[in-house]
Formats: sequence, C-alpha cells, structure tokens
Amino acid sequence: MPPDKLIPLLVFPAVLVLVLLKNRRKRVLRPQFLWIMPAIVVPLIGLGIWGSTYSPRAVHAPFGPGAWAVLAIGAVLGGLAGWYRGKTVTIEKEPDGSLMAQASPLGLILLVVLFAGRAGLRDLIETHAADWRLNAMAVTDAFLVFAMGLIVLQRVEMYIRARRVLAGGTDSHVEVAA
Repeated sequence: MPPDKLIPLLVFPAVLVLVLLKNRRKRVLRPQFLWIMPAIVVPLIGLGIWGSTYSPRAVHAPFGPGAWAVLAIGAVLGGLAGWYRGKTVTIEKEPDGSLMAQASPLGLILLVVLFAGRAGLRDLIETHAADWRLNAMAVTDAFLVFAMGLIVLQRVEMYIRARRVLAGGTDSHVEVAA
C-alpha cells in the first residue's frame, strides 16, 4: 500500500480516539462566538474556488452551469449534514446562566461516515468524471463546499437552539439510542 494511503489509515484512528475522549465532557457554549468559524471558512473556501477557476493562473476553464450545479448539490448536502450534526449536540443551561454543550457520539459517527464516503467516492468520481460528463475540478471543489455547508449550518442550528434555551425553553436535540 502506498504511503499516501497508509498514513491516513494509521493517523485517523488515533485522532478519532482523541476526539471521542474530548467530546465526553461538556464545554462552555458562547452563542455570540458561533459566527467566527463560518466567517473564517466561507471566505477561504470561496477564495480557493475563485482562485482555481477565475484567477489569471487558473489551470482550467471557468465553471459552466453543470459545474455550478455540482457545487450547489455539495452545499445542500453539506448543509443537511451540518444541520443534523448541530441537532445532535446537547445544549443545557447551567444554574449560573451559562450554556454547556456536549457533542453526541452520533455526530462524530456521522462525520466519520461522511469522510470515509468522501475518501471512497473521490477516486471513483474523479476517474469517471469525464464518462459521466462531470467537471473533475468541480467535484473536488464540491467536497470543499460540502464542508463549508456542514460548518455553517451546524453553527446556525446550534445558535438557534442556544437562543431558545437562554430564553427559557428546552433543548430539543436528537436522542442517541444507548
């Protein structure tokens, strides 16, 4: 097996264990700061897509309608995954008025499945993109847009629920079967 395929297989389980251990404890949730990650990710991914298609050094032609449709599908699917992942986070109000959030193992399982699916589909789609009349660069960029949609909608969902909990409502999250 080539090192570029073997290294992720060795590193990924270690990172997964660390993330699971980190997610076991509750963390302080500050809804007023949930916008920061999307504010960083959206411009960076947007600039990356612009740079790969419209900059003077672009290595391929600008995207056509089909390529933009692929990007839109990536954004919608990422948004759906982000919304669901945001729903799996438990948000509780402490007696002192602060909010605590705890990520669900279900949310982590969702991410693992998504990234494994991405890794499996990437080679398949990129090798057959021409046969299926897809722009290979658009497919690659769609994975970035998927990640962007996931991050943005997860934060939006958590913000809406955090505001509801602060206003005295209850947290409605997806229950994890034990």
